[in-house]
Amino acid sequence: MGDRGGGRPVDAEKSSPVRNGLSVEEQRQVEVLRATDRKVRAHELAHIAAGAGLTGAASFTYQLGPDNQRYAVAGEVSIDISSGGDPEETIAKAQQIRAAALAPADPSPQDRKVAALATKMEDSARQELASQGSAASQSVTDARVGGALAAYQAQADGPRSAGFSVFA
Repeated sequence: MGDRGGGRPVDAEKSSPVRNGLSVEEQRQVEVLRATDRKVRAHELAHIAAGAGLTGAASFTYQLGPDNQRYAVAGEVSIDISSGGDPEETIAKAQQIRAAALAPADPSPQDRKVAALATKMEDSARQELASQGSAASQSVTDARVGGALAAYQAQADGPRSAGFSVFA
């Protein structure tokens, strides 16, 4: 054991009650737990704020501290990752899901997986929209070509007699 010149052994600081009946080591544990609790809650609240309308409530896993208080040490938020009613809605929803997943300052590996899933969802919806657009564009083109062809054909096949009909 060391001595600091005041007659008190250095190791006595670790076990002596200093504040609220907690030792210095227990106070450090409480501070670490408080910091973790703040970080976990801020992380989950960031998901909720960015995913408004798509997220559920946060649920937390708690640890009991040496001060008999519960501290959040882990958390999760559920999010609706179903497709929208049409490709445009799915694209918007996928973008919001990705934003919600990546909203915290320190996204977890699970958050990154959800963001990647949202990106795939958006890409699929964009491909569907593009194929719908090209199909619609093709049908418009077909209708125009068909109409022009029909008009040309009608002109070519029109009446072969020359003359006018006049009504007074």
